[in-house]
Amino acid sequence: MSDLTAGKIPVGISACLTGQKVRYNGGHKQSRYCLDVLQDCFEFKTFCPEVAAGLGIPREPIRLVGLPDELPRALGTNDPSLDATDDLLAVGTEFARQNRDLRGFILMKGSPSCGMERVKVYHPNGMPNTADQGLFVRTLRQTNPELPLEEEARMNDAVLRENFIARVFAYDDWKTSIEPDPSYHAIIQFHSRQKYLLMAHHYEGYRELGRYLADAHQQPLPEVMQHYISRFMHHMRHKATRKTHTNVLMHILGYLKKEIDSECKQELLDAIEQYRQEHVHLVVPLALLKHYVKRFGSDYIRSQTYLNPHPHELGLRNYI
Repeated sequence: MSDLTAGKIPVGISACLTGQKVRYNGGHKQSRYCLDVLQDCFEFKTFCPEVAAGLGIPREPIRLVGLPDELPRALGTNDPSLDATDDLLAVGTEFARQNRDLRGFILMKGSPSCGMERVKVYHPNGMPNTADQGLFVRTLRQTNPELPLEEEARMNDAVLRENFIARVFAYDDWKTSIEPDPSYHAIIQFHSRQKYLLMAHHYEGYRELGRYLADAHQQPLPEVMQHYISRFMHHMRHKATRKTHTNVLMHILGYLKKEIDSECKQELLDAIEQYRQEHVHLVVPLALLKHYVKRFGSDYIRSQTYLNPHPHELGLRNYI
């Protein structure tokens, strides 16, 4: 998980973000971060639902139109008789069903098809009315609710960026280590190594799933698998904070307190406190902690994905 040269992870992406000229005006919204950085570890599956729905390039722009509490429709901005709703939902559902191997999807912000949230919905009279998700995103969530989603523009936020990529790698762990040869033992092993990563994202979620697994062997394995991954990915959507990271760092330190001397322990405590007080980024106490875990930690604590949830070359924890 710490090597970018390992097999790339399949991740979907709005085609315009890769430089493909598929937007309504024949342009694109190329993302240098996706192409120059993430493409080293992600195998991108490009898709433009509007082109797939037959709207053509260039095309009349569409927008979401509807009343609150009803499914908005994708209508032509200039010609409201153009209704692409059913076609967009159909191609989106088909794409989601045929690409269940994806570990995530990077979306175009504000798009009536690909916008993840806060997409403008207009009243039939033409006035902005409310906000919703894009129609393609709606089908992704309905067909594969566990799939990590994020808008490319939101990844300018270091915390949101790290959250999304951590979810992608955790989901990849599940898809590669559990689904091919499922067993109760394999699920427990997954939970064991993801324990502190989950705790950093949602402490109550970590406790909930621990209690669930205690009696899970009494239930049918397919039900346990579906329940566990659904809840795990739901809890992982929560953003880890300095408070939750500090809590996890202290828990891991607890596994070393008998193996390291008081001077080393104080050095670690000082680094964690500097992070808690926002004087340094997470990489500072974490690098020190990983050094001592490598030297003195048990196999259990060294196996924790929290220590290396994604390739260190991405530098995601250098900014949170």
